[in-house]
Amino acid sequence: MGKYAIGLDYGTNSCRSLLVDLETGEELGSVVFDYPSGELGVLTDSKDPHVARQNPQDYLDGLEKIVTGAIAQAKEKRPDFQPSEVIGLGVDTTGSTPIPVDKSGTPLGLKPEFANNLNAMVWLWKDHTSHEEAARITEKAAELRPQFLAKCGGTYSSEWWWSKIWHCKNADPAVFDAAYSWVEHCDWLPAVLTGDTKPESIARGVCSAGHKAMYCEEWGGLPDKEFLAALDPGLADLRDRLYDKAVTSDTRAGGLCAEWAEKLGLPEGIAVAVGAFDAHMGAVGAGVKEGTLVKILGTSTCDITVSPTSKELADIPGVCGIVDGSVLSGAYGIEAGQSAVGDIFLWFVHNLVPDSYGATPGEKFAAMEEKLAALKPGESGLLALDWNNGNRTVLVDVRLTGLLLGQTLHTKAHEIYRALIEATAFGALTIINRMEEYGVHIMEVMNTGGLAVKNETLMQIYADILGRPLKVAASDQTCALGAAIFGAVSSGQVALEDVQTAVCKTREKVYQPILENQGIYADLFELYSTVHDAFGKADWSGKLNHVMKRLLDIRKQVHE
Repeated sequence: MGKYAIGLDYGTNSCRSLLVDLETGEELGSVVFDYPSGELGVLTDSKDPHVARQNPQDYLDGLEKIVTGAIAQAKEKRPDFQPSEVIGLGVDTTGSTPIPVDKSGTPLGLKPEFANNLNAMVWLWKDHTSHEEAARITEKAAELRPQFLAKCGGTYSSEWWWSKIWHCKNADPAVFDAAYSWVEHCDWLPAVLTGDTKPESIARGVCSAGHKAMYCEEWGGLPDKEFLAALDPGLADLRDRLYDKAVTSDTRAGGLCAEWAEKLGLPEGIAVAVGAFDAHMGAVGAGVKEGTLVKILGTSTCDITVSPTSKELADIPGVCGIVDGSVLSGAYGIEAGQSAVGDIFLWFVHNLVPDSYGATPGEKFAAMEEKLAALKPGESGLLALDWNNGNRTVLVDVRLTGLLLGQTLHTKAHEIYRALIEATAFGALTIINRMEEYGVHIMEVMNTGGLAVKNETLMQIYADILGRPLKVAASDQTCALGAAIFGAVSSGQVALEDVQTAVCKTREKVYQPILENQGIYADLFELYSTVHDAFGKADWSGKLNHVMKRLLDIRKQVHE
């Protein structure tokens, strides 16, 4: 009998499924469901650009459609396929994406009295309304519990668990008081599938707990009540209604309940794995290992690598967390990332690229890529900062913004596009340099996501700037693949190493750095680092008057 698993990947705008053969790695079924609520699935507020919420009903509506659709595709592709051969389900989601719930675990956003209240909905990862609370958490932790900050890069973020919950209390006390507890999206969906959503019963994943909620076994789990009371007594009271233990994603959260087994057309009782964040499961789906950085290239990026717990590992300032078991059991998961990459390119093509490049965004991108591919590094004379949605790593400051230097009356749109690509690559190199500075050596970069597959010019620029070979995962859906892997492993019937060997494959093409380009990019990166520190660090002192002229010198050098 064959063995199959299903991974469910809940993203920012849609959710998708992946049904995979665990012996061959063949992907037999995949269906995407676009969230119908809000703008591309995101509930926004015209009065506050930092608001980003979601409707929990979209998650449930999508769940049935993507699983039954994948099963139907598998049956069509392989007539002898039987749903009874599926041994496990895994779930990944965005994060930190906390949900206020009542005592039964029902999201407040599903209750009639809160149907039109944004604060009762799911607080999406990209909601930055809590930047003031995040700054206060950082300040208080530095004063009282510096060890809390040491494990999350030195700065607490507005994208994370406690700052969002605290902001809810400050902005809408009625919602905070109505919430018996709060649950991460990646923990709530497995609870739904197993039929027990009571907050006290839900299996909480160490991935979300460790990276976003300052959970660490060294200090007994979540932050202590004394510290939380120093922030707000309401947070200290809430702690009693949260959880004491978080576990790894190779753990079985429970068995598929009868209600959802019938809805999905799967056997009751099959394993449902403990949930985790998309990037962490995506790293597993891409075959992460020591020395390999998995870079998920999309609207934003998330960078994941691992370091064995048998080796001593220093705290790394500016990363999004170092958590034991958040990616693989027996290894520290190290997370970093950039708040906008593909989003910057989309913003540019939708708002600033002239119609002379094409009538549609797709045509404009194609025309610009063709033209920028003919440019040499430094030829445009441009330099940009990639902070259009703030800086996640290593500055951890959502209130930083984008910058373009060096434009003249002759600057063309495709030259700016190349400068924006280069800026995101310089940001990626800044992250790698920080990791290596603290003893985590990166030998190769494994890429996944739409940009890694669709834009060869971008990938070559990244290889030249990062100075390392760039590989691309074979699967277009490594997050869902990682979730499927954990679903299978949580069943106890297969080992993670064996499944990864069978299903984690890479594409044939490897992008190798071009030595000639590396030298020019080293000069440009020095300028990028100067501007990065000048605008991003409060304690920076120096001069910027050489930057524009040095860009002109490099441009002249390239032309000659």
